[in-house]
Amino acid sequence: MAEEKKKEELKEESKEEEKKEELQKKTEREDTEKAKEKPLKTEEPKKAEEKVEDKSEKKEEEAKEEVVEEELDLKDQVISIRRVTKVVKGGKNLSFSVLAAVGNGNGIVGIGKGKAREVPMAIGKAVEDAKKKMIKVPLAETTVPHLIRGVAGGGVVILRPASKGTGVIAGGAVRVIMELAGIKDILTKSVRSNNPVSVANATMDALRRLKDPDTISKIRGKTKDRIWQ
Repeated sequence: MAEEKKKEELKEESKEEEKKEELQKKTEREDTEKAKEKPLKTEEPKKAEEKVEDKSEKKEEEAKEEVVEEELDLKDQVISIRRVTKVVKGGKNLSFSVLAAVGNGNGIVGIGKGKAREVPMAIGKAVEDAKKKMIKVPLAETTVPHLIRGVAGGGVVILRPASKGTGVIAGGAVRVIMELAGIKDILTKSVRSNNPVSVANATMDALRRLKDPDTISKIRGKTKDRIWQ
């Protein structure tokens, strides 16, 4: 009888120890889960703060762009609209490719391209692209400072200074860019390709390589009359 009682007591003790071990394991699991959840909770507000900061930065950038556009008083004009097709397995996809120019009429001008299924959307894309590619053109009153030749692909454009009252002697893409850049008196000649995209790019290449007489006269130590000799 005594041996049986001892065995029962030992069994009960072992059961109690097992229960204690299970409780300890449960508490440890709960602690680990809580520890994992805590950093996630702290990270969530951080992510929210980052999103708010990104939105505020985007709003600031948009506001700056609007202010710049208002200050420049930009005007846009379409140079060419072409209907293009892409042949696919199911047939042909029609879309429109637009070349547009943007300028403020006072030495700032840019060109851009846009493509879409509808003409208004393509024009909007081209204007936005042109705003990203604007350049500052050095002017000599109402004309360009010196003779320059621009090349882009198959297009070659020659720009020659002209006296006051001459007007813009140009056509097509060259005329649009000259007017938006604020050049009122100039002689131009388009050589080789008549493609409006090539002609426009050649014109922009010529305007980009124009040099300001004041800066060159300072660098060379000569007067404006002698720097071109």
